Amino acid sequence: MKRLRGLGMVVLVLVCFAVALVVNLGPPQWLRDVWEDPAPVAAPETAGPVLGPGDLVDAETPEGMHLTWREEFTGRRGAKPDPARWNIETTTPDTGELERNTRKNVALDGKGRLVITARSGAQGYTSARITTEGKFAPTYGRVTVRMKSPDGKGLWPAFWLLGADHMTNPWPASGEIDVMERRGDLTDRYYSTVQGPGYSGVGISKQYAPGRKVAFSSRFHVFGVDWTPTALTFMIDGKAVHTVDKASVPGEWVFDHPFFLVLNLAVGGPFPGEPTEATPFPAKMVVDYIRAYSFDIDPAT
Repeated sequence: MKRLRGLGMVVLVLVCFAVALVVNLGPPQWLRDVWEDPAPVAAPETAGPVLGPGDLVDAETPEGMHLTWREEFTGRRGAKPDPARWNIETTTPDTGELERNTRKNVALDGKGRLVITARSGAQGYTSARITTEGKFAPTYGRVTVRMKSPDGKGLWPAFWLLGADHMTNPWPASGEIDVMERRGDLTDRYYSTVQGPGYSGVGISKQYAPGRKVAFSSRFHVFGVDWTPTALTFMIDGKAVHTVDKASVPGEWVFDHPFFLVLNLAVGGPFPGEPTEATPFPAKMVVDYIRAYSFDIDPAT
């Protein structure tokens, strides 16, 4: 019995030593790689209203621009995105998608991120789509989003902009700017696309893979678009990957008016195809932040 008590004391001492080592030095690198997301880019502490020139400059502010709008998704776990800034749609567009959009499929995670969840159940597929229609619609400048998107056949995560006049000037005449959209079965690539009258549906699109065949579900990326009166340049992690200019479109250039922001995780449709039994549900699209910048000098003048 004494020998057992002595062995117990040795084990207790070793456990205490291991705990102290982790607390002081942190977990080993291999374990940090498993549980930690890539370090987020420095961001303002709280979300705020539309900003004026000089109100805020962050580390990402491009030269010749100023930050005019930002969304950091601060709030308690389970809360909905700020209704003063976002609309949560409860209908599904007639684009062949299979999901039904609901309020319950979108929420903050309590850590400064928005999560859109696609689910499969007895009633079919559900997911969510949110927009800034009627609340924020920039014209020109730069818009960026830091997000992580899920893999899986039939999943269609996207961040895009739609012409604010689409109700009176129906698509594609209103224009569409697809900053990032993915087919979930193509785990290491995404598309940036411009759509307008005479170049809708497939649009003027480019597929891009950042390299090393790293699945998009494994890390965050910053997607963005630089928008001037004559061109749209798409970026990933600060690298320009696709440019469409006014002279190259096979139809009318319709990117000279306000566009609102859209975040959604669709399921099915002609672009990603239908899910299979292997498609992982629930699937989550996680958004860290969105920022919009305007030019210091009006590019239209």
